[in-house]
Amino acid sequence: QWQIVESGGGLVQPGGSLRLSCTSSGRTLDYHAIGWFRQAPGKEREGISSISSRDGNTKYADSVQGRFVISRDNAKNTIYLQMNNLSPEDTGVYYCAAGAISPNLATLRHQSYDHWGPGTQVTVSS
Repeated sequence: QWQIVESGGGLVQPGGSLRLSCTSSGRTLDYHAIGWFRQAPGKEREGISSISSRDGNTKYADSVQGRFVISRDNAKNTIYLQMNNLSPEDTGVYYCAAGAISPNLATLRHQSYDHWGPGTQVTVSS
């Protein structure tokens, strides 16, 4: 059974950092683009970062550009989201998702992804 699971969430003070991981079991992620999404209470799900399956193309939402970095380690079947200079506005549930799309494409469209993790909570508060 194919499962992807997020980890690394938690409570962090404003200005702090966290690294989220998205790990797959039961299937390789080598041929899938991966997207990171988040949903804050009372708000719609927001696509924040993605990485293509080939060539390492990346895409970021304006809200995280320059602060977040997405990367993938195919040997570990894991995608990372390094989050720096966090603010309370970054609070929410963070999801990773896999999509078998064009190999050079990185997209924040949630419709492009068909396999989702359960999410991990990130809370930024002093």
